[in-house]
Amino acid sequence: MQKDYNGIRLQQNITVVGAGLAGSECALQLADLGYKVDLIEMRGVKQTPAHKTENFAELVCSNSFGSMGEVSAPGQLKWEAQKLNSHILKQAKEAFVPAGQALGIDRERFAQAVTDEVAKHPNITIKREVVTSLDQIPRPAVIATGPLTDEGLAESLQKHFGDEFLYFFDAIAPIIDADSINTDIAWKANRYDKVAESVDASRGDYYNCPMDKDQYNAFIQAITDARKIEPKHFETTEFFEGCMPIEVMVERGPQTLRFGPMKPVGLDNPKTGRYPYAVVQLRQDNKEGTAYNIVGFQTRMAYGEQTKVFRMIPGLENAEFLKLGSIHRNMFINSPKRLNKDLSSKNDPLLFFAGQITGVEGYFESTCIGLLVAKFLHQKLSDKPFTPPPRESALGSLLEAITDEYRIDNFQPTNINFGLLPPLDAASLDEDTKKQLKRDKKLKKTLQIKKAQDALSAWAQSI
Repeated sequence: MQKDYNGIRLQQNITVVGAGLAGSECALQLADLGYKVDLIEMRGVKQTPAHKTENFAELVCSNSFGSMGEVSAPGQLKWEAQKLNSHILKQAKEAFVPAGQALGIDRERFAQAVTDEVAKHPNITIKREVVTSLDQIPRPAVIATGPLTDEGLAESLQKHFGDEFLYFFDAIAPIIDADSINTDIAWKANRYDKVAESVDASRGDYYNCPMDKDQYNAFIQAITDARKIEPKHFETTEFFEGCMPIEVMVERGPQTLRFGPMKPVGLDNPKTGRYPYAVVQLRQDNKEGTAYNIVGFQTRMAYGEQTKVFRMIPGLENAEFLKLGSIHRNMFINSPKRLNKDLSSKNDPLLFFAGQITGVEGYFESTCIGLLVAKFLHQKLSDKPFTPPPRESALGSLLEAITDEYRIDNFQPTNINFGLLPPLDAASLDEDTKKQLKRDKKLKKTLQIKKAQDALSAWAQSI
């Protein structure tokens, strides 16, 4: 049967394009809700440069779904997905291999299990074909094709969204927990602000971390010596000047950073009255001001090296990193600009997007967006009001991060981290708790997790 939705004639089936983590989760969730799903996957007809098999949900770069820690943002995301009966999480746990606190997975066993589950579901029809245009796809539809989307489909998406909707390389700078910035050293000011000796620490948009000549030279040497992550064979590219890795800038000469992102001119240190030899700037990364990114510090240094090198920056000696820097091939939509809150296109309310293409990073984050899109599509087709997960939850925070209009002009993919969760409401805390929070940093996270679990549990019951 066909049905009309706001004047749009719907096909009987829902089409999901892409059988990765997000597409497989989305198809299974929709099928469980009683919808007939056509799941289209091009592997089997056309192989990507990264995948080795034709199985669904094949893990390419790692065999880990990240932390399972009870007081961790990735652990909370898994707790919430389990509440919502995630198929991918269930199969991941059954394919578990020891990996400390992380959810390590036997890749082959996992992908085969997901493929088998999808193939056996009576409501899912698998189609092995290449989708090269949105015109091929009946509505409603979900695009979950990830960073290795077919070139023809990518071109069709470009036409659908217009200018500047897609990016082909992530150039992500590290993000730091604001509470871990040493404000005895770092000060807030914009370039060429006039700074009084008794400067107000809350003034200005940027935190500024000063370096003298010896500190700068040691920092440059550490960047030079640090181990770098080599790009995969399908990730070679010429870097744009605007997203040059800091190590590539250093290769141009030891003073390059001083005349680039570490330029000190116009940033007078209130402790000395003069600008320092070099300055590292931190820019607010979210509306709440709980997270700051290191301006211009996209890098391919290995994660362990980044932590060591960036803690050499005065004011960041005890920095807690919510996200480390990276540069790798990706393709994603400027979701705050191009998608509605339910992750449907602003140009087509029955064309949804899920997974990495929406601007999330990480295997499990992609899975969760596929799960949410199934819920949102069901709400729309059932004429129910759009009801997203609560902002306090990890799912709600991840969704907010990729749809918040605050990020339109500086949108970068993100994984789940504590910086995305809303800060605690100080007015709701008693005095004893406030005192404990000053002594115990872990307590803050524990309280955020408790708030997230309560909120998600109530939402799960309501839907």
